[in-house]
Amino acid sequence: MAIVVREYDAKTDRSAAEAVDRMCEVGTSGKASLCMDLLGDPLSRVRHSPAYLMLVAETTGPVKEIVGVVRGSVKVIACGRNNPRQGGGGTMKSRTPVYTKVGYVLGLRVLPSHRRIGVGLELVKRMEDWFREKAAEYAYMATEKGNAASLRLFTGRCGYTKFRTPSILVHPVFAHRFALPRCAAVLRLPPAYAEAIYRRRFSATEFFPRDIDAVLANPLSVATLLAVPAGCAAAERWPGVEAFLAAPPESWAMASVWDSGGVFQLEVRGASRLRRAAAAATRAADRAAPWLRIPSVPDLFRPFRAWFLYGIGGEGPEAAAMAAAVWRVAHNGAMGAAAVVAVEVAETEPLRQGIPRWRQLSVAEDVWCVKRLAEEYSDGAVGDWTKSAPGSSIFVDPREL
Repeated sequence: MAIVVREYDAKTDRSAAEAVDRMCEVGTSGKASLCMDLLGDPLSRVRHSPAYLMLVAETTGPVKEIVGVVRGSVKVIACGRNNPRQGGGGTMKSRTPVYTKVGYVLGLRVLPSHRRIGVGLELVKRMEDWFREKAAEYAYMATEKGNAASLRLFTGRCGYTKFRTPSILVHPVFAHRFALPRCAAVLRLPPAYAEAIYRRRFSATEFFPRDIDAVLANPLSVATLLAVPAGCAAAERWPGVEAFLAAPPESWAMASVWDSGGVFQLEVRGASRLRRAAAAATRAADRAAPWLRIPSVPDLFRPFRAWFLYGIGGEGPEAAAMAAAVWRVAHNGAMGAAAVVAVEVAETEPLRQGIPRWRQLSVAEDVWCVKRLAEEYSDGAVGDWTKSAPGSSIFVDPREL
C-alpha cells in the first residue's frame, strides 16, 4: 500500500485528522486510556509556537484516506550555560545561557489498521526534514516510559537517544479551597515582572524558551505567582523587580499558570464501573459533608480541562514550602475552571517535594528523547548537547503539552 506524506490542509483534512486523533489514545492508566480532544482544531497544540507544521499520511489510489498525522514546532531554547558570575552586588547569581534551535515532534498518531508498515517512520523523517530547513540543530520528543512502540520507533529506527526523564505530577481539583500556609505570602506578578525574573534566574535552565515574553503574554497564560515568606519586606510592600532581584528573600518560589483547556480537553475512557462509582461516591460524600473536606475525585470520565504550572523554581531552605503555597493558590484558582492541576518537573528538582500529586493520575517517568540533526553544526559552548549530564531543573514550555 502506497502512502503519501504531505502538509495538512485545514480546508480539506480537518475532519479526517480529527478522526485519527480520536482513535489514538495519548496515555494509559491500568486498563483505562487517556484521550485528547483538540476542540475542533488539529493545529491547536502547535499554533502557539513561533514556527509550526502539521503533516498527514494519506493512502493513494481511487479512495484516499488519512491514516496518520504528526505535528512539529521549532524554537530557540537554552541547552546549558556558561560559568555563573556574581550579579550586581546582590545575592542572586546571574547565569549566561547557551541557546540552540530545536524542533519538537509531538502529536504523532497512526491508525491501528496502518501501524507497523512504516507510516510513523515516514512522518517523523519528513518532519525532521522541515526542522533542518528551519536550521534546527536538534530534534526531541516526549513519551511515557511504558509506550514501548513509540520508544522503539524513535530510539530504534530514528536515531534518538533517551535524554531526560521528568515526572508529571497531577492532582485533582477539589470542591473546597486549600488554606494557605501561614509561613508564606503569594504575590501575583504582571508579565513584565515575571519575564525579568525568569530571564535573570531561569534563562540557563535546560529548554528555557528564548521567547518567554511571548509565552507569558499568551492569553492562555493565566497568572504568574511568587511566594515569599510572610512578614518579609517583599510581602509587606513590593520593592520592584530590580530591587527584588538584587536582594531577594532567603527563600522564595514562583510558577506560572497555563490553561490547557484553551487548547485541548482530556477524558479517561475504559475505566471500570467500580472506579467510576468510587469516584462518584467521593463527590457525593464531599457535597453532603463539605466541612469534613473529604478528598473528592472530579468527573474525569467526561471531557475535562487541566491547568498546568510551568516555570516552577526558586531558592532557599524553605523554597519547597514556598512552592507548596504557589500550588495551593493555583489550585484554588482552578476551582470551577479545571478538573486537575499538573506540573512536569525534573527527577532531581529540589522543589518537587512541595508539589502535591496523586499517584493514580501522575506519570512517574516521562521519557524525553533527543537527536542531533546535523554533525556540521557548531559544537558551541556546551559541545554535543545529547551527551550532556542533566541539571537539577528543566523548563517545560506549556505550548508543547
